[in-house]
Formats: sequence, C-alpha cells, structure tokens
Amino acid sequence: MTLAARPLRLATTDAGFDDALGQRLHWSADTDAGVEKAVADILADVRSRGDAAVLEYTRRFDAMDAQSMREVQLSPSELESAFALLPEQQRGALEQAAARVRSYHEAQKKACGESWSYRDADGTLLGQKVTPLDRVGIYVPGGKAAYPSSVLMNAIPAQVAGVREIVMVVPTPRGEKNPLVLAAAHLAGVTRAYCIGGAQAVGALAYGTETVPRVDKITGPGNAYVASAKRRVFGQVGIDMIAGPSEILVLADGSTPADWVAMDLFSQAEHDELAQSILLSPDAAYIDAVQAAIDRLLPEMPRREIIAKSLTGRGALIRTRSMEESCEISNRIAPEHLEIASTEPHRWEPLLRHAGAIFLGSFTSESLGDYCAGPNHVLPTSTTARFSSPLGVYDFQKRSSLIEVSEAGAHKLGAIAAELAYGEGLQAHARAAELRIKR
Repeated sequence: MTLAARPLRLATTDAGFDDALGQRLHWSADTDAGVEKAVADILADVRSRGDAAVLEYTRRFDAMDAQSMREVQLSPSELESAFALLPEQQRGALEQAAARVRSYHEAQKKACGESWSYRDADGTLLGQKVTPLDRVGIYVPGGKAAYPSSVLMNAIPAQVAGVREIVMVVPTPRGEKNPLVLAAAHLAGVTRAYCIGGAQAVGALAYGTETVPRVDKITGPGNAYVASAKRRVFGQVGIDMIAGPSEILVLADGSTPADWVAMDLFSQAEHDELAQSILLSPDAAYIDAVQAAIDRLLPEMPRREIIAKSLTGRGALIRTRSMEESCEISNRIAPEHLEIASTEPHRWEPLLRHAGAIFLGSFTSESLGDYCAGPNHVLPTSTTARFSSPLGVYDFQKRSSLIEVSEAGAHKLGAIAAELAYGEGLQAHARAAELRIKR
C-alpha cells in the first residue's frame, strides 16, 4: 500500500470554513490524568528524598544503573574532551552556529537588557536596574533524538545575560551520551551537567538535592512528563513556557518552487504526528503543485510515516482570496514559525502581528532558524505567540525599579501621595509622605 500524506484542503470561500479551520487547529494542552498523577508522585519523592529518588527514577526510566550522583554528573573536562574529539567539519559547524546565536543575543541585550535612569528637574532619580538571574537550569531532550541546537539556544542567551551558573540536565538512556550535545554544552558555557531527565530532573532543579543545586528558572522543551513537571513547579521557580507540538505556516504567492515549500512543510511534520504544517495561498494551481510535490518527495524521507500522519491529521492547504486575507488568517493562527514565501516579503510583513518567528523570502527556510541563523528557536506555540515571545536574553534577567527622591521632590510628590493615600484609607502611607514635606 502506497503511503500518502493528504493535508486537509480548505478554501476561505467554503461554507463553514471558520469551523473547519478551528477544528484543524485544536490541540489540547491538558495532560493525561495518569501522567499528572505520576509526575506529582515523582516530584514529591524528589523533594523528600533528593538524590536517592533521582537515581531510582533514572534507573527505572533510563536504564542507567548509577549508584551515586557522581556517575551521572558530567565534568567540565568531559564536555571539553567531547568538543575536541568531534570531526573537524562537525566542530566547525557547531562553532559557527554558536557564534551567530551569541552575536544575535548580544545585540538583543544592548537593545533591551541594559539598566537606565534619568533625573527630574527637581533632582529626583528614576530608573531601572537590570540584573541577571544567579542560576538557571536548562532541560535538553535526549530520548528519541539528541538536540545540540537546544543546548546553544538555551545556554548562550543565559550566558550573554550574565547568569553565573548554568545547570544542564539531559537524559541519556542506557548511558549513551551524545558527543555533539556534550560539545555544545562546553561551547555554550554550561557550568554543571547531569545525565538525568524526565520529571525527576525538573524536580531536582526546582527543589535542589544533595548534589543538584536549586535553580531560579528552568527552560527548555521536553515530553508530556517534563511539561507537566514544569507547570507544577512554576512559582517555586520560573519557567520559560509550556510548549505544544511544533508548527509551521507558509504564506505563498506562488513564486517559490513548490518542492521548496513541500519540504518546509515536511520539516515540521517530521518532528511528530501532532506537529502542524499549514500552507496559505491565493493561487489554487500552486496549491495543487505543492500537493504534487508532497506526493513525489514523501517516499524519499526517512521519517515519511511520521510526516504522513502529521500532514494528514493536522496539516492543511488553504486557498485564500488574496495575500491580504492570508495575513489575516495567519494572525488568527499565530504560528510558531511563519514563512513568507514571496518575492515581496517586506510588503506583507507589516500586516503580520502574531508569530514566534517570521522568515522573510523564499531563501529563508525555517530550518536555518532552527540551527544557525542567530535568533532563538525556542518559540511560543498553540496561539500563545499572541501574547508571548521567543526565548531571549530578557528571560534570564530581572528588572528592579530605581527611585531616589530629592528634598524638593519629596515636597512635591509627598502632597500627591498623601492625598491619594487618605483617599484609600491608608493613613500611615499618607503620614510617611507628609513627614518628608518641607515646611
């Protein structure tokens, strides 16, 4: 039987289009009750028994028969050795990717991550002090595949922000360590690393154990157990986001080769069956050409079964009335990755308000953003790009307000504050301000 990938075909002129699109976009972030119960038990156990619980779950879930935390901790020399032993071409690619990611986040820090202050005419100083977090934990997936790019995208902005200690956790099933992940950790400035994963690793970072230090914030993607654990420990520590399945939306005017767009849709579909790939175009013949390219290219793909299930179950090829309408629908979807496959990308970009990352022009494939373009690939999913942003330097910083009121300022501001405080019935507030008024 021939494997087929049949994304849903829709047109904005169809009766019931909005309902059909809504059903295709639907994805529930609710976690299975069994997962929630298991995660709650694991976190409670880690909080109570520390290292012993972490080792027990690591033996159970990752088949690593470690008897002490020393056996799951990676030394800086081991990370450095992994980097040195990489094949020259692979090491060079990793170094170039890291350099571009670092350069982008250094520019981001200058733009939005600096302290500032100014003085009023009466000498009062007002401002903002930006300081880095002391210690962060980064979770790097390590089950079905290895993700050195995730190490770079999480650790480098933390290092650029000035975080003093970056603690990496990465599952290594059966003790199989990926050299590229270890090399990326060395290159990105990871200060401690442990071969642990799952909810137990999140618990260790959030609560601290005898060996794993408690962190201020946890970033990085993971499976349903990791997502549930991050949700549960939020408030104890900060987290970046709860990520859903990966997404790509392509706005196409018909000028980009259909094979290119088909492969871009594949690039997200190959992540897992729940990933979502959508094409919006006003050109019906072009949509037919993309479907033909999908049919022709799919058999060549090693992960073709996953791609086929993803495209058939959650993918869509949508004919719109115009590129303007395509932009409107894109804003409704608020995709994680948004490609503008057009000869005029800068014509359409101003119309686009909601997306994790916007890729301009036919030569800008989403995969370049995943690895080496520079901007962060940790992006909001499941419409959360309507109110949240990519991971960045600002996620590893916090801001404190600076206020220094002069004597003249106390006289002016004291009268205002006292009036408002009395109105709220807070007499001590009012008196504290009045005592400083020059009489």
